[in-house]
Amino acid sequence: MASPRWQGLLFNALRFEAGWLLCVLGGSWIAAITGSILLGWHFWRCAKPGEWRFIGVFALLGLALDGGLHVAGGFDFGEQPLVAGLLPLWLWMLWPLFATLVFHSLAWLWQYPRIAALCGAVSGPLSYVGGAALTGVSLAPWLLPAQALIWAVLCFGISRYANQKTTVFNTR
Repeated sequence: MASPRWQGLLFNALRFEAGWLLCVLGGSWIAAITGSILLGWHFWRCAKPGEWRFIGVFALLGLALDGGLHVAGGFDFGEQPLVAGLLPLWLWMLWPLFATLVFHSLAWLWQYPRIAALCGAVSGPLSYVGGAALTGVSLAPWLLPAQALIWAVLCFGISRYANQKTTVFNTR
């Protein structure tokens, strides 16, 4: 039987995957409810001290990055309502949900900055392709290479941060 720590890490990853699917398939209202519940659970049961700041900054970063890509013509959301005129709530909610993985299920990855960058460069764009296919969002041809670069740099940066803040990632 798996140790309680491994069960917690697996539950963290599965919570994110369920949240991703519900946000993408359910749209903004479901994302608001699902995201609030999953983030609330995370803060109540799993969050490390000060992690809420990281998640908040990551959410704002997502609004700025994906919002900027939308303004540049990378996304076509059709008639979907947008948060701050930039993103649908369901897409924006994926950013704080992803941030819940950083100190938990993905903590092992940050020890390997180049592998983290490669994983970001591959899995980031794949997530956008899957989400776009399920929601009918159109992606500009240049968006996926841009996303690959953004997520590679983002994951490399998280890795560098994690290696400087080892005690933050290993507490509790």
